[in-house]
Amino acid sequence: MKNLFVITGGPGAGKTTLLNALSANGYKTIPEAARAIISEEIETNGDALPWKNKQFYTDKMIAASILDYNRATASQPNEICFFDRGILDAVCYADMIGYALSTETIEKMLNCPYNPKVFILPPWKEIYQTDNERKQDWQEAEHTYFQMKSTYEKYGYEVINVPIGNIDERKEFVLTQIK
Repeated sequence: MKNLFVITGGPGAGKTTLLNALSANGYKTIPEAARAIISEEIETNGDALPWKNKQFYTDKMIAASILDYNRATASQPNEICFFDRGILDAVCYADMIGYALSTETIEKMLNCPYNPKVFILPPWKEIYQTDNERKQDWQEAEHTYFQMKSTYEKYGYEVINVPIGNIDERKEFVLTQIK
């Protein structure tokens, strides 16, 4: 879909801050499914957590990401929309933990195309922090960035590095790229 843009990268690179800035400018944004799942699982003492049951967590991320995609395309399909991570982020995570996805899951994922331009935020040590939902260390954050880049390229997307800079510079960079 030509108006559906993914903003991805490793943890703590500023994706959510960028999405919030785009939303403040009137753009439709879809929050990251993974953080919502982790929050809910912590609150309910659930098992679908990356530090408990990684496969269950991955399945929930993929299902939630596909649902978010379908909701975004059903309502105002021509509206520009930015996703805080895409379905391929969950596919990448599955690869990283050695979890082989079913053919059916891969087919569902392939039926949810985004704009060919995917924006990736590189690791930025000065802003990186852990929290209740983000427990990865700096090395894992860097590794995730390279894995995400590789995964999107493997599926034919043009991965565009969003330069490190203040939020207005990053937002303007993205908006210039989509025009």
